[in-house]
Amino acid sequence: MNKPEERFEVSGTASSHFAWLRTRLALERTLMAWARTSVSLIGFGFTIVKFLESLQSSAAQGGAALLPQAPRYFGLALIGAGVLGLLISVWQYHKGVRYLWSDQFRAVAGVNKETPYTTPIVFVAIILTLVGIFAFVVILLRLT
Repeated sequence: MNKPEERFEVSGTASSHFAWLRTRLALERTLMAWARTSVSLIGFGFTIVKFLESLQSSAAQGGAALLPQAPRYFGLALIGAGVLGLLISVWQYHKGVRYLWSDQFRAVAGVNKETPYTTPIVFVAIILTLVGIFAFVVILLRLT
């Protein structure tokens, strides 16, 4: 099987440079979309847990709920899905960026090896992952 470097010839023209830039920006947009979706899942999961637990505690006079732990498990599932989505998206982003910055595309990129290729959204995604893990652990370890 051929290596990816041998599949086609890369030429350093203006049109190929702008195509490279469009592909690079598409990776950024994809990561940002994953981050928005993951933040929504984490926030919604935390809100479900807090809202339904407060609703259950205020309705405790009427009798016991059929599945009292269901909101907690559902919220944990949503938070876990958000964190997992962030982790997968950052991994996918780095895989795509490493490919675009490979030696094969150096001439098309128009930059040298010392140019950094990490953008602020990666750091935002990492911070959001940590926040999601913190929310997951707090809800998981809550005993009441």
